[in-house]
Amino acid sequence: MEFFTFTWINDPQIWLSLITLSALEIVLGIDNLVFIAILTGRLPLHQRALGRKVGLSLALITRLMLLATLAWIVGLTAPVFSIADRGFSWRDLILISGGLFLLYKATVEIHEMTEHDGEQADKPEGVAGASFKSIVLQIAVIDIIFSLDSVITAVGMADKLWVMVAAVVIAMIIMIIASNPLANFVAAHPSVKMLALSFLLLIGVLLIADGFGVHVPKGYVYFALAFSVAVETMNHWVRMRRKRITASS
Repeated sequence: MEFFTFTWINDPQIWLSLITLSALEIVLGIDNLVFIAILTGRLPLHQRALGRKVGLSLALITRLMLLATLAWIVGLTAPVFSIADRGFSWRDLILISGGLFLLYKATVEIHEMTEHDGEQADKPEGVAGASFKSIVLQIAVIDIIFSLDSVITAVGMADKLWVMVAAVVIAMIIMIIASNPLANFVAAHPSVKMLALSFLLLIGVLLIADGFGVHVPKGYVYFALAFSVAVETMNHWVRMRRKRITASS
């Protein structure tokens, strides 16, 4: 095999596809990372880090399992039935189901955050009723949705299986490292959490639209999120500066 003969080391095309695909896998994993950060925030404090690691490990395992069944992945894009001359594949049905699931979860989280904020303020150890198993199960369900989209993209960008696997592993390692700081930041700033939930609502709409054959580049949503976070960061900086001025006067 080419990997064991090390001929790939001098092949710039391999390195380019590996770097590009790794970066793309990280970008495509942002929505998964945000979802995991919000869900694990419902766990008791001592279980949150473990929940994030388990969730991202499940995402890695799911992606690797899907990569190992490339023929099956390709078959998922074949139409299985039609409605009004519009063919629907298993991929479409999975994306639509995942989008509806995201809309439901984001709406429930927004409701909990706004309607029961006072009740949760006295529960720093997590929201009552949020068991570790139920959170992990929800993460596993959404991992399948995000992994499917990610793997199909990987198959379209790289010809060699080991390049796809390496890119997925590299991206997941970076996401695991970034998961704790991101989750802590989201938990510490309610306005950022609301932005993250709005982001998940948008992703849910995009998944449903994609399932119905209307593809909207995620770059638009990522740009909107980045712009909103930048504005919120400036607002946070202004508030902190006002507090320092007030404290010193």
